[in-house]
Formats: sequence, C-alpha cells, structure tokens
Amino acid sequence: MASQISQQYAYRAQKSLALIGPSPTFDPIPGFVAPEPDAAARTYAYSADGRLYAYALPGCVRIFQAEGAQLLSELALPNIIELSFSPRGTYLSTWERPLKLDGSAQQHKNLRIFSVSTSDELVSFTQKSQEGWDVQYTITESHAIRLVGQEIQVFRPTEWGKGVVDKLKVEGASKASLSPGLNPSVAIFVGEKKGAPASIKIYALLSLSTSTPTCQKSFFKADRSTLKWNALGTQLLLLTQTDVDNTNKSYYGETSLYLLSAAGNFDCRVTLDKEGPIHDFTWSPNSKEFGVVYGYMPAKTVLFDQRVKAVYDFGSAPQNYISFNPQARLLALAGFGNLAGKIDVFDRRTLNKLCTIDAPNTSYCEWSPDGRFLLTATLSPRLRVDNGIKIWYCTGQLVHVQLVEELYQASWRPIPVDNVAPFPNQGPIGGTPPTPSSSVAEYYQQQKGGSTTTLSGDGTPVKPAGAYRPPGARGNATPAIFKREDEGGYSRSPSGQNTPSRGYSRSPAPPPPGSAASSMNGQGRGGRYVPGAPQPPKNETPSRPASSGPSGPQGQGQGPQGQGQGGSRKRNKGGKNRDGKPEEGSQGQGQGGQKNGQNGNGGQQRQHQNGNGKKPTSIDLSGINSKATDTNGKTPKLTLTPLDTAISTPVTPGLDSALDPIAKKVRNLNKKLKAIEELKEKSKRGERLEATQMKKMEGEVEIKKELAALGVAAEP
Repeated sequence: MASQISQQYAYRAQKSLALIGPSPTFDPIPGFVAPEPDAAARTYAYSADGRLYAYALPGCVRIFQAEGAQLLSELALPNIIELSFSPRGTYLSTWERPLKLDGSAQQHKNLRIFSVSTSDELVSFTQKSQEGWDVQYTITESHAIRLVGQEIQVFRPTEWGKGVVDKLKVEGASKASLSPGLNPSVAIFVGEKKGAPASIKIYALLSLSTSTPTCQKSFFKADRSTLKWNALGTQLLLLTQTDVDNTNKSYYGETSLYLLSAAGNFDCRVTLDKEGPIHDFTWSPNSKEFGVVYGYMPAKTVLFDQRVKAVYDFGSAPQNYISFNPQARLLALAGFGNLAGKIDVFDRRTLNKLCTIDAPNTSYCEWSPDGRFLLTATLSPRLRVDNGIKIWYCTGQLVHVQLVEELYQASWRPIPVDNVAPFPNQGPIGGTPPTPSSSVAEYYQQQKGGSTTTLSGDGTPVKPAGAYRPPGARGNATPAIFKREDEGGYSRSPSGQNTPSRGYSRSPAPPPPGSAASSMNGQGRGGRYVPGAPQPPKNETPSRPASSGPSGPQGQGQGPQGQGQGGSRKRNKGGKNRDGKPEEGSQGQGQGGQKNGQNGNGGQQRQHQNGNGKKPTSIDLSGINSKATDTNGKTPKLTLTPLDTAISTPVTPGLDSALDPIAKKVRNLNKKLKAIEELKEKSKRGERLEATQMKKMEGEVEIKKELAALGVAAEP
C-alpha cells in the first residue's frame, strides 16, 4: 500500500474559505492563505488524485499543494467562474463568461488550459455554454475530447499546438461522455427530434473516425440524458428523460433507464416494477452492480447485477438518493430536498441496516475517501438558513459540526483508495467510533436554546423519555390512514384515488346491514358518527316516534348491536301525526320493540318468510308509555293482535306511508285539477301557453270522471 495521505475537507462561503484537517480534532490546516473577506471566492477544486487544490478570486487563481496548504502559483486571471484539473493534475482548465469583443470579428476564447507546473497557457477555445464546458481526459491523459456543435474533436494534451488530431461528426449529437479505464470509449447521445427516435452510439476512441459504432441503440421518449460509466469503463448506464409527460402523471416528464456494454455484446432496458420517475442511480465501485431509486413516493430501491437481474430489494421508503462508499462495503439511502433527510446506512455484505441518520435540510452528501464518514451540508441558495457542515461516523454518530453563514460549496479531498487505511471487507464495520469534537456539544446546546444537553458515550444526545402526545391520542395506536405505505398504511396512487373509506357514513340514512358504519360502536341507526362524542349506554336507546296508518303501527326493535326503525326515517317531533294529534305509542317505543333486534314490520316479514307457520302480530301500545305501571307497580303486559299477511307488507318509508292507495290517487288527481285551474287563470290574463300546457287543460274532464268513479267530488 502506498503512503497514506491525510484526510481533509474544504468549504467555500460568502465571506470565508478554508481547509479543515482530519478527525478527531477537525482543526483548520495551518499556513493556508485564505482570501480576504471582501474578496469572495468564486469556486474551488481539488485534483482527482488529491495532490492539488485551487480557488478562483475575482482577480486571480491560486494553486496550492493540498498536503500542508503550500501556495504553488498564482495566475492573474480575472472573472473565472469554473475550475478543473486533469486526472493526474498536469493541466488546469478555467472558464469565464463569454464576452463580445468590440471592433473584432474574432470570438472570445473563454476556455483556457494552463500547465500547472509552469503556469503557461497551452491552448484556448470558445465555449459558450457552461454546461459540459470542460475538456474530457483519458485516465492516462493521453487524449482529450470536446463536443463542438455536432462534432467530436480529439486532442493530444502533450501536443496541444497541433490542434485536432481526430474528429467525428454525428448529426444531432447533444452529449458526449468519455469512459474511464485503459481502453477508452466515447458514448454519443442524439435526442429525439421531429419524430425521429433518439439514439446512443459507442465508439472506440483510438479509431474514432474510421470505425463503426461498437454498440448502438434507438428508442423514443428521450429529449435529455444522463450517462454514467462504471469504474472499469466497460458498461454504461443511460437515463433518458422527456420534457413533458404525455400521461400527465409527472411534472418532470417520463424517465427510462438502459444498460449498454462498450463491447456491444449486451444492451437492454432496465425493467422497473413500480410506476413513477427514476430519482437516482449509481454504479458500485466494484463495477459489478448498480442501484436504482425509482417510483412515486415512497420510492423503491433495488440492486441489479451487470446483467440487469435484481439482486436485492430494499423495499419502499421516502428516498431519492443512493451512494456506495469507495470500498463498496457500505450503501447510503436517503431522502433529501423536500423529504425529511433520513439517511439509512446498509452493510452490502449482509444487507442489514446499520443505522439511521437524521440530517434534515441536507442539500449535499458525500462519503469520505476512507469510507468511514459521511459529510452532509446545507448549502445556499438552496437554503439560506441553517447553513453548515455535519460529519457523521458510518455507525450513526455525529462527530463534527461547523455552522457557516451562506455556505456555497463543500467537499472531501479526493484520495485514491490505495492511499487510505484499509476498510474491512468482512466482519464488524467501523470499529470504535472517534470521540466527537467539542463543536458537537456546542451545537446541541445551541439547539436547546442555551440549556445543557446530555450526551451519550458515542456523542449522540440523550433523547427525552418520549415524544409529546395530546391526551386524546395517548394509549392509542396510530390509525392506518395516517401511516405511510412502508409503515403499514393504505397504498396511495399519485392521483389520490385510493382514499381509504371511513368507518362512518355522512348520509342521514341508515347504512346497509353488515357495513362498517352499521356496526361501529354498536350503533345501527342512521346519521353521522361523531368521534369523541358520548355514546348512549348499550341498554338504552333514544326513542323515536313511529308512524301509524292503515297497515298498523310500525314497531321498533332493539338488539344486542343497537336499534332499528321500521317506520318513516323522518323524525316526527313531539310524537304527533299528520293531523296534529299525538300518536299512539309515541312514548316508550325504545322499550316496546321486538327483543330479537329485527327492524319493525320488516322483521315481521322476515319472521313470516322463515316458515314458522305463525301469522305476524302487531303491538298494541295504547295507554302505555315508558313510565306507565299498574296498581301493583309492575309494567302491564303487551297485547298482541294477529294481523293479516296481506296487509303486513312493509310500507315504503316517507310522508305517504300513512295513506292508503285510494287516498293517494285522490290527492294526485286534485293536484292536477289545481294545476289546470292555475293555467286557466294565466289564459284569462292573456299569457301565452305552451302546447303541453294546452294539452294538460284538455284532460280536465277525464280527471273529474276518475274522481267521480272513486266517489269523491272535485275540490272547489
């Protein structure tokens, strides 16, 4: 193993920029020349091997040796916006906003490449777009490529002066990606345009212009793309995305994921079994598997092998981020952005969850090079409050906190895996966590408003006995309607159509027998169930008046589960009938029902249909009320009178339940005559009548004949 390099991280804020040393102290690197507070840094960058560090000021660019923060050189370059080192730190690329040169036909060459060792400018280009501005190098820095318009240009960095040494023009090319590894390949993406399908083509770099694609694939629904090579450069993951979702299910368009081999021997679409967008995907550092977070929230996370076979399903959770540590032993799944900021750390060997880290408002997350720490940061302008950096141990302990006002950038110093302490491939993870720095206790004290916070042995604060619950919710389990799907709650579609049904009915009518509302709290009556309202005792039911008519009084029944009403559903206040007189049995009906729990004469009909051979009976409640007693202090017995089965058929509930068929017909005929009289009055006043109204008036004679046949004279 090569000599170890000290671990450090850097951050950039509006008024500060610093390099911070390793754990457990996390002290600033001594000797680092930080810019003045009024000269805010625009950006900073580390080289891929971790040797160099540079930052850009409004008037210059400074290059440092990362180990010890020794200043190496200063370039007088104003207005630099972006910085980037080549893989081995030989070259430094800078980008500034393009300017229009006055009185000159030449374009502003705003992309410049310098030699780090000599500070000389080697070559410059015109690059208008900030997206994809940098030159892409091979891992050995033998070749470099640029996408200019629809043309791929190839350079040799050791001979920048010779210009383009190879090129390839691809119609409609919008993105190019150079693979890592010793046998580099170039992937070129062409978006969908004017009905023509999108495509991805992979070429060998060393024979770019003379060879055909080693792998190509066409597909629809692809306006934009994201390309990720594995560490060996042998396989490519392609995420395609449309600007508009034609199904109107997603604001961000439709997404699809494809896997392609650089050799051309394998390509397929990654089949995902949950509907929704693809939130994140990443390769494992071992280049043999990859993870995908996809689907509507709660999203699903699945590991696939290099042949797109599912290896392990982590289930559904509110997550949109996935990351392996550099040693491929640990896996972090998290939900950032508008999610709660929970980070679940899994052991890839055993697939067991090691811990859950609560890091709300996180906008940046990264594993340390040694694979033992996680850096989370809240950055501006994503959030302008609570900006700062937190460093967590892989088993969940918070070991360092640094709050910085208006923090713009934070990252670990890159270190090759061979130059860090070995991470165990088997057995226990992490070992003993480091002692938290003093900033952790200060942070928890500040969170408590200045009160003292008790820390456990691993540095985490001791939580109170339990979360506050209102008195009405104590001792009860959380209802399933308020739980997430992954916690055992109801499943929900993105359109919100799967609203769980309530256990009560909002209708004033009684619910159907056997429904949830009919059996809730032992109440079988109609009406709304009010949670928390006092319920009547099981042996008492509120009395309701029952209407009486030609078919006899309608009784009420009381069973073990509640009560039912066999007469009209309308409440007859005061126990009065339609004539304004008190009804018989209007008092005490709660006790005078059938004790078998059947509803009124509906229960009588069921009794008759059961074939017991007995005629239905009516209940004579005359002279009896809920308090009536005889001379001996006992409740008088009920008198049962046999009824004819022909008249025991239940009457349709409503206001007409007290009328016989003849009386109903007479009333309807009188209504028609009254309407005809009103039409005659309109005709006399000179109003114009419609044809249907004239036809109605012609039927007056027939209506009067029907009334005469019934033995009833027409109402004057």
